[in-house]
Amino acid sequence: MNYLAHLHIAEVTNTSFTGNFLGDFVKGNPDTQFPAAIVEGIRLHRFVDSFTDKHTQVLVAKKLFPAHLRRYAPIALDMFWDHCLAANWSDFQALSLREFCCLAERQIEQETLAENVQLPERFMSINGLVWRDKWIESYQKISNIEYALQRMSSHSPRMAPLAETGEVLVEHYQDFAAIFTELYADVLVASKQFVSD
Repeated sequence: MNYLAHLHIAEVTNTSFTGNFLGDFVKGNPDTQFPAAIVEGIRLHRFVDSFTDKHTQVLVAKKLFPAHLRRYAPIALDMFWDHCLAANWSDFQALSLREFCCLAERQIEQETLAENVQLPERFMSINGLVWRDKWIESYQKISNIEYALQRMSSHSPRMAPLAETGEVLVEHYQDFAAIFTELYADVLVASKQFVSD
């Protein structure tokens, strides 16, 4: 799952938008770094990532990638799941995607105003870009997912093959979209259970 899914899960489970968004930017034990509500969101983000990676449908999806691209499949699939969520947003939320993005941005701003919240610089940079450039809303078009993957592939020679994964997403679009429907339903149920426990 990528940015949109983690933010949607935060809303569905009534947990910290900041923590759920911050999960990829925090290493180690978050308990001493953030307030309890944000820590809960970080732990939920990590749970969702682990649950998704092990899900049987994700293992099926990875096999649709050529062997030389399978190590990059999790990145491409995370982007694709966000595309599916954005493209079918009205199935999951009464607010429009634009309204939800405004809500999420405000929530993160409010949650991080406290003086004791020290955010990683990389998160601060990405957080600003996501809202300013409307990244999440752009996920509604698969062509923008392809473009994002190509941009990510240029960050280092090691990531170069990631540029090819967009073509796989388009080629097997219906297969991946069907997988998302089952996968995300399971993710939402598991996330609610995780928080209630």
